[in-house]
Amino acid sequence: MATQLEPTLDRPIQLQFRGDWGQANMHRICGWIAQELGDRCPEGSRFGIWSGRGGTDQLDALQAGEVDITIVTPTPAVRALYDGKVSIGGRSAQPNLRALGVIGQADRLVVAVDAELPVRSVSELAAIADQLVIATSQDDGVNLIGWAAHHGLRLADADPDSLRAGGARFFYSERPFPAIHQFATGKANVLIHEAINTPAWQRIANARPVRYLDWGTKVFDGFAAVGWPAAEVAAGYLPGLEQPLQTLNFADFAIICRDDLPDDIAYLATWCMVKTRRALESQYAHFPPDHSPVTYPLDPAAMADTPIPLHPAAARAYADLADDTGDDHILIWS
Repeated sequence: MATQLEPTLDRPIQLQFRGDWGQANMHRICGWIAQELGDRCPEGSRFGIWSGRGGTDQLDALQAGEVDITIVTPTPAVRALYDGKVSIGGRSAQPNLRALGVIGQADRLVVAVDAELPVRSVSELAAIADQLVIATSQDDGVNLIGWAAHHGLRLADADPDSLRAGGARFFYSERPFPAIHQFATGKANVLIHEAINTPAWQRIANARPVRYLDWGTKVFDGFAAVGWPAAEVAAGYLPGLEQPLQTLNFADFAIICRDDLPDDIAYLATWCMVKTRRALESQYAHFPPDHSPVTYPLDPAAMADTPIPLHPAAARAYADLADDTGDDHILIWS
């Protein structure tokens, strides 16, 4: 039976969140949760949002006790880091991690190339290394875009070090948009990146025709072995994409805590996410649903389908609100 009374805390709390660099979706999600929690906590409660990079640094800060709740994307990486099936930056399994939920984002890691390059697969890049300028993110043990891009190249027998030895140049950027711009303006002829739901990707064919590369079976099998699935981009979603593209999943924001987050805080945070989800959705309603940086409408069943175990109190909140419509909240942005 759904809980009817609105939960509150009977003591002031101080809670630290870790979002993104400051202007993107993770910060917005953190601000939403913090405000809704603050409305249900007594005077003297304090909430802070730290800037982060959205990768393994988020979990490092969580494990160090610097923050209480953090956000990581994509969710397949969270599962791999949780169970230790892959070591990114030398990190071992982190079985004390728990989830409060998932906020949907239908993103993919895509390889686009100048259509004049004589390649039809990622593995073929190795044969023309001297012609390549590759725009992506750095593989520094923190940036998950860079790790996935470089890991994919290695699995495809296009090892980045071998590419460099053959004359390839890499353009690295922490965030997607400088790399996408390099490709869109013709300064790079290979782009390996995510954020495909943003307007920047719709401009990548402005300078010349482009082609999209399937990662290949070896890459898909290698990622599947660590619990990282493939996914599809529909025909027409990207400029010049005439057929559906099989690529790597880079979806969703996982909201993560440790297993020692107090039950009442975990319950209330999750309750706020479910009950006030329209407050977040309304901030993205100006985007077409299939190109929104946050998938809407938010579905509590999907939010509870997390890559690692839910915090037990979060699981109770989802059960208590199983029939909630999220429609009885006064929205700041509507």
